[in-house]
Amino acid sequence: MDRAVGVPIVKEGFPFLGIGAGVALLLGLLGWTVVAVAAAGLTLFAAWFFRNPARVIPQGPGLVVAPGDGTVIAIEEEFESRFLKDRSVRLTIFLNVFDVHVNRIPCEGVVEDIQYQRGAFLLAMNPEATLKNEQNALFLRTAQGAKVLCVQVAGLIARRIVCWLSPGERVMRGERFGLIRFGSRMDTYLPLGTELKVAVGQRVKGGETIVGVLR
Repeated sequence: MDRAVGVPIVKEGFPFLGIGAGVALLLGLLGWTVVAVAAAGLTLFAAWFFRNPARVIPQGPGLVVAPGDGTVIAIEEEFESRFLKDRSVRLTIFLNVFDVHVNRIPCEGVVEDIQYQRGAFLLAMNPEATLKNEQNALFLRTAQGAKVLCVQVAGLIARRIVCWLSPGERVMRGERFGLIRFGSRMDTYLPLGTELKVAVGQRVKGGETIVGVLR
C-alpha cells in the first residue's frame, strides 16, 4: 500500500513548514523585515525539499526502477555479507539537497527483513559511507526468487531516516516507502546477471527511471 499517494508534501515536512511559517510571521510583526523574508525563504525551501511528486511507474517483467532521484555515482560488483550473502552489483545514487527525497521500492516483492544501523555521517559520496554511515536496509524477494537489497544511507547533513514499511509486507515497484532528511544516497544491490540500463554519471528519477532488468 503506497502511503503517500496524492500528498503534495510528505507529513514529515509539516513541522518544518509550521515552525518556519510561524517564525517568519512573528518576525514580520516585530518589524524585522529582512530576517522575516529569510525565514520565509527557508520555509519555502522546506516545502520544496519535502515535495512528493507523482511518477509514471514503468510496467514489465523483471524491471527495476531507481529508488530515488539523483545521480548514479557508482556501479560496483562486490560481496554483500549482511542479507544477500553473495556477490552482487551495487548501484549507488547520490541525492543532493535539491533532489526529491521520497524513496521508492525498486521492484515488486515481499519485504523479508528491515534493519536499521546507527553510524557516522560521512559525506554520502564517500565510498566508506556504504558501511559506516547511518542506514536502513530493506531486503526484498521477488515472486521469482530474486533477492534485492535497497539501502537508505544518511549523508553529511542527514540526521533522520524514515521508513514506512514493516517486514512481511508485499510491495509494488515504484511504491513510496520513506525518505531521508537532508541529503543522502541510495544503495541498491542487484543479483549478478542483472541487465543494467544506466551508467555512472547519469541522472535518474525515483520510481520512473529503469536501472535494470532482473534475469
